[in-house]
Amino acid sequence: MHFVKAKSILSSKNGMNLYRGCTHGCIYCDSRSKCYHMEHDFEDIEIKENAIELLENTLKRKREKCMLGTGSMTDPYIPLENKLGNVRKALALANQYGFGFTLITKSDQVLRDLDLLKAIHDKTKCVVQMTLTTFDEDLCKKIEPNVSTTKERVAALKKMNEAGIPTVVWLCPILPFINDTEENIRGILEYCIEANVYGIICFGMGLTLREGNREYFYNQLDRLFPHLKDKYIRTYGMQYQLNSPKNNALMKMFHQMCEDSGIIHDNQKIFEYLYRFEEKNAPVQLNLFDLI
Repeated sequence: MHFVKAKSILSSKNGMNLYRGCTHGCIYCDSRSKCYHMEHDFEDIEIKENAIELLENTLKRKREKCMLGTGSMTDPYIPLENKLGNVRKALALANQYGFGFTLITKSDQVLRDLDLLKAIHDKTKCVVQMTLTTFDEDLCKKIEPNVSTTKERVAALKKMNEAGIPTVVWLCPILPFINDTEENIRGILEYCIEANVYGIICFGMGLTLREGNREYFYNQLDRLFPHLKDKYIRTYGMQYQLNSPKNNALMKMFHQMCEDSGIIHDNQKIFEYLYRFEEKNAPVQLNLFDLI
């Protein structure tokens, strides 16, 4: 790990990355792409040493409350978080200043902060997003080796639901010729139904590969799935978007199972929900005519 001083902490959409880089080892990680200009080894975590100070100063000055978010580039619950606690400090600030919060993770370590997540949701809105890709536990450990297994993540989703905290699942990426099967997708969806998730985000059955993450992904295929890289190259060449040959059938099943279970499966509606700040117990604005 190494430390840097940041000039700012929140993006234009009020997202933050307290860390840059990751040690979860997911073989498909888009954050390895060169377009993100990470000028250090991916596993050498960059820590913004002044992040919490910057965040508090920013929240103090904000004129309007909003939803804050973290986890788009780096999972907030990498192992270093247990030592540094920056995510927990950020949640405490959100709670202190009355902001909503949403985070996306693959780790059941999110349960450590259940007290703060619930405190935020009691006043405004807190949504926990969890990535699920692989129903089979052994396969999950191969393609997402250093993070909670799918069963552990689902257990965390259930505990969030018990605490009254809404959850959203990201069903992606789905790797062609690896986990793009009806058994896999159906298994994940049944987990989501059990956990009573609010919505599932899915952009299609497949993955994206860019310079940087393509090379890493193919190296991992050579190690874990011998000869599969050749099939990828024959099928997709240097394409950015790699759609599963089973995309249409699997997407039809996905939408039908979500519809039958009352799970939101419209990406735009889910994103609108995630970004929408909600204040509970806010003063009621009465119209003059209501008093007559």
